[in-house]
Amino acid sequence: QVQLVESGGGLVQAGGSLRLSCAASGSIFGIIAMGWYRQAPGKQRELVAVDNSGGSTNYADSVKGRFTISRDNAKNTVYLQMNSLKPEDTAVYYCNGDFYSGTYGRRKEYWGQGTQVTVSS
Repeated sequence: QVQLVESGGGLVQAGGSLRLSCAASGSIFGIIAMGWYRQAPGKQRELVAVDNSGGSTNYADSVKGRFTISRDNAKNTVYLQMNSLKPEDTAVYYCNGDFYSGTYGRRKEYWGQGTQVTVSS
């Protein structure tokens, strides 16, 4: 099994910055992708950013130019640097990982427990 532990959420004023971290641990044989999703009250969970092992990254249009995803492969950790935060960025942010893991190294997707980000106006 793989565990994803997030940190770095909190309360910030509009225009401020936060950095989220997500550390993966467990029986990981390979990382296919790691990324971040968010879910605001009354809304569906949506992709924020993803870092693919091929080197490509993808961002939601709403965060392009403000958020940056990065990964430390040695630490199996993915980061989300969030700048110029807006009240509409308020949500629970979930780390997502797509790994080859477990006893047989099968592909499986995992989620973190979520971390709250609140941006005040």
